[in-house]
Amino acid sequence: MIELDHLAVAGESLEAASDYAAQVLGVPLQSGGAHAVFGTHNQLLGLSDALYLEAIAVDPDAPQPAYARWFDLDRFNGPARLSNWICRCDDLEAALDALPEGYGAPVQLQRGDLSWRMAVPENGVLPYDNCAPALMQWDGDAHPTQRLESSGCRLVTLTVQHPQAEALAAALAPLLVDARVVFEAGTPGLFATFDTPVGRGVLA
Repeated sequence: MIELDHLAVAGESLEAASDYAAQVLGVPLQSGGAHAVFGTHNQLLGLSDALYLEAIAVDPDAPQPAYARWFDLDRFNGPARLSNWICRCDDLEAALDALPEGYGAPVQLQRGDLSWRMAVPENGVLPYDNCAPALMQWDGDAHPTQRLESSGCRLVTLTVQHPQAEALAAALAPLLVDARVVFEAGTPGLFATFDTPVGRGVLA
């Protein structure tokens, strides 16, 4: 089984990604950190139901890695947007074996005392034009939500839109059971609806 862990908003800069998320949700993000393996950095926002939001971008002060960055960030351009959804599992290899090819190979990662493995495709691009979830497995019990302040924001619905949404939903159905995640046919994109302290907000 896999379950929703967090959502990622990408930007051409971390400031752009964080400002977009804060503007839509009406609350500021907290400091995150850097990911040395992929040359990226982030800021975070604690959500209800043991979820969190990540604003992420290429770190201009980090060396260029010799391989593709995760979340297809090497090709990111334009306004900040909701770029990815990330699901955790207890057995990453078993989850990858149960899905079609293309979700990537496990990469060991660490940020401070947080340690995890994430499946990253060789070219950085997830299946279904990045509309498929990234898969990860946390090492140990440490999790970002344990140290994030409550923002008062709650995910209502994550809409995954793609011309082949039905095929993506079918591939994930044996592993993912979450009424908040909805699949719709259409132009590739992600849309997350939240209840926030300032009303209903949508990240897209």
